[in-house]
Amino acid sequence: MFQIESDGAVSRLSSVFLELLKRQFLIESTDRPLRLKTALDYAQYLNVHVNYLNRAVLEVTGKPTTAHIADRIISEAKALLQHTNWNIANIAYALGFEYPTYFNNYFKRISGTNPKS
Repeated sequence: MFQIESDGAVSRLSSVFLELLKRQFLIESTDRPLRLKTALDYAQYLNVHVNYLNRAVLEVTGKPTTAHIADRIISEAKALLQHTNWNIANIAYALGFEYPTYFNNYFKRISGTNPKS
């Protein structure tokens, strides 16, 4: 009985994390930068330990929490680069990066390409 409840809690936590991740990326302006950027940010928001969140998400989805976050950030960055006239600095700030250089390095590391291309 305890295992079923535990599995249910893990599934619910993963679902709540994924929904929160999805909802956070309705970026329509540069004046409200991304609030939750790391697994620790999400765990604190959800009032769980970061290790528990990471374990739950990995168990349910097969991907680590950080991979989900990185994929979503890059996906949003690509959309903003293609569909807005924002410069890279504005996009970097909107996605929670303090400096455009950090964003450029992150984008290249995750996607393998430069944001300008």
